[in-house]
Amino acid sequence: MNIKIRPGLLFDIQVIADYQIKMALETENMKLDPATVELGVSAIFDDPAKGKYWLAELNGNVIGCLLTIPEWSDWRNGTVLWIHSVYVHPDHRQNGVYRSLYGHLKKMVQDSKEFRGLRLYVDKTNMRAQKVYEALSMSGEHYHLYEWMK
Repeated sequence: MNIKIRPGLLFDIQVIADYQIKMALETENMKLDPATVELGVSAIFDDPAKGKYWLAELNGNVIGCLLTIPEWSDWRNGTVLWIHSVYVHPDHRQNGVYRSLYGHLKKMVQDSKEFRGLRLYVDKTNMRAQKVYEALSMSGEHYHLYEWMK
């Protein structure tokens, strides 16, 4: 499979928003407001300091995406990229789509003087995703995520 990884572009906003809506429903049984999600995705393109979308394409069709969000690490004197909003179209799962996206990011971090690593969080019940991340040598042993949401 010849998967191409590229940055998201303005004309991708609708497919990214659609994938985020599908991901929330599938992983958390949460129905998101499409207008709000589209505005949220658009905000990344309006202010690139917020993050960057990465898309996986096959034969010109977007088959997966994720968002990277930078976090400054004073401990490492560099930026750690958080991986958010991972979605792979169901027809292309277990075909190396996420592996390709992750591999692209990992190489980018390895080749960079600025970036120090990659992090992500995963729903505790999403065992399939956890197995994928562990197969890529990511560790979930170091931190627990705590949050407060308005």
